[in-house]
Amino acid sequence: MEEQEIILKNENCMFLQVPQEVLIGSGLIVPIVHRENLFDLTEDEWNSTFSLLQEVKTLLDERYNPDGYNVGWNSQPAGGQHIMHAHLHVIPRFKDEPFAGKGIRYWIKDTKNKRV
Repeated sequence: MEEQEIILKNENCMFLQVPQEVLIGSGLIVPIVHRENLFDLTEDEWNSTFSLLQEVKTLLDERYNPDGYNVGWNSQPAGGQHIMHAHLHVIPRFKDEPFAGKGIRYWIKDTKNKRV
């Protein structure tokens, strides 16, 4: 696993990145104190996450000039959470990507995902 670098940090959370070949500029906002998922965050952690998200957007806008963003949480294994420590995905998106315009619901809404 590649080393994660702390890019930005405040009193309750930090923005981490690892070098990315596909999702250029993407990273995770994670609480400093272990919280299993987003529903375990304290009000202060929520507020700090929001505040840091604004700083992250400013930084990514300056560095990469994306055309949009996907921002989201996965919670519990059925929701796609594979690391059991709360983390908010921040993914810059670009209009020249093959999947540009496909949001986080794109695959979830596929008829192959219908419950039997």
